[in-house]
Amino acid sequence: MEWRVKGRAVAGLPGSSVGGWFDTLATVAKSLVDVLLTLLVAPVALAIVGAFAVILAVELRGNPFFVQTRVGLHERPFRMYKLRTMRHAKAGEEKTYAIEDWGQFVFSPAGEVDPRVTRWGAIARKSSIDELPNLLNVLKGEMSIVGPRPEIPEIVRQYPPEYRRRHDVLPGIAGLAQVMGRSDLAYDDIMRYDLQYVDEHSIRGDLAIMVKTALQVAAGSGAR
Repeated sequence: MEWRVKGRAVAGLPGSSVGGWFDTLATVAKSLVDVLLTLLVAPVALAIVGAFAVILAVELRGNPFFVQTRVGLHERPFRMYKLRTMRHAKAGEEKTYAIEDWGQFVFSPAGEVDPRVTRWGAIARKSSIDELPNLLNVLKGEMSIVGPRPEIPEIVRQYPPEYRRRHDVLPGIAGLAQVMGRSDLAYDDIMRYDLQYVDEHSIRGDLAIMVKTALQVAAGSGAR
């Protein structure tokens, strides 16, 4: 079987496409990079999560951790770990999603503030610290450092057939769609970038997404 390596940009970020056995090697290498990076940042991540967990536990007067079912590789559900940034919903505050136009649907329209988000929860969201517990999902093999953000089952059930290909790769903590617009993108644009990532992802491209994600988090852009 022929091996092919061909340079290709992913939404302006460097990447490469591969063929044959190189695909398998690239998948193994991606998994190794995920585990090594997770173990490398674990001490700092644990310290940050621990500090915010204490603060949020006091602010929320309860469990600062949040576990939610998300849809992963090959549409298998898994339990994703996050820091809780919102108080529990009261009657009438629960969000439901009935999506008619994917080109108009935006999770957090500009200027919209969820009243359930606490003061420290907003800080955790803005800095993406609330997502650091996702690293446990990475160690469990349920997520990758880079990949499409895992979606909730309620939204996945409404997907048109062409969207389901986003589950051909592991979901990630950081993704191409996030560095191209994060919360500001309409869902149809998010999916366009997610599917582009599925088709064109590479370790080099993943590293570029990690760097751009770090710069965005430092600037506090796009997260709400």
